[in-house]
Amino acid sequence: MPVLRKIYYIKLLILLAIIFIAPAVNAAEMTSSKVVERFQANLLEVMKEANTLSVQQRYARLRPSVEKSFHLPLMIQIAISNHWKDSTTSERRQLVNAFRRMSISILATLFDGYSGETFKLVEEKPGPQNTTLVVTKLVKSDQSTVEISYVTRQFKNGWRIIDVILDRGISELMVRRSEYRLILKNRGVAGLISVLNGKADELVSR
Repeated sequence: MPVLRKIYYIKLLILLAIIFIAPAVNAAEMTSSKVVERFQANLLEVMKEANTLSVQQRYARLRPSVEKSFHLPLMIQIAISNHWKDSTTSERRQLVNAFRRMSISILATLFDGYSGETFKLVEEKPGPQNTTLVVTKLVKSDQSTVEISYVTRQFKNGWRIIDVILDRGISELMVRRSEYRLILKNRGVAGLISVLNGKADELVSR
């Protein structure tokens, strides 16, 4: 092989390594706090542009960040408890997708404007069952604050958020679990999938 062609192939291999390997390493090495800060930074960006974006556009902007930051399959599994193990593979796939759509739709609807809010990282501390709690505050323009804590866990592909705890210890997952219990009792897994998708459609159509 001529020397110039050999050099070309070496450079090409190095470039491919940078493109395909480096991002995965960086994602895996991110700390739990960095995962939360990245998500909140994206949320602020969308909030600042909310007046020029439709709900559908805010949804599209938030989706990649939510999917990278949250472990949605585990979250819906916890939320429906024993119903997960009794569900089929197809039902589980539909549950995760419906839960994803509803979760992003809620964010796209709630964070629909910007009035000078900022997020502040307070601390990172050990949580129960091999989790890490990332405590933050949403600082409003009048300097009042709302504490938002993120329950994170480390997986093979890095840290992910598995629950959000608001002021006074309100767990987002426990709220969802309570909401879903009656639906599952009366309508089963298929009924819950229908309800979640219906809620997402309603929110995004606003």
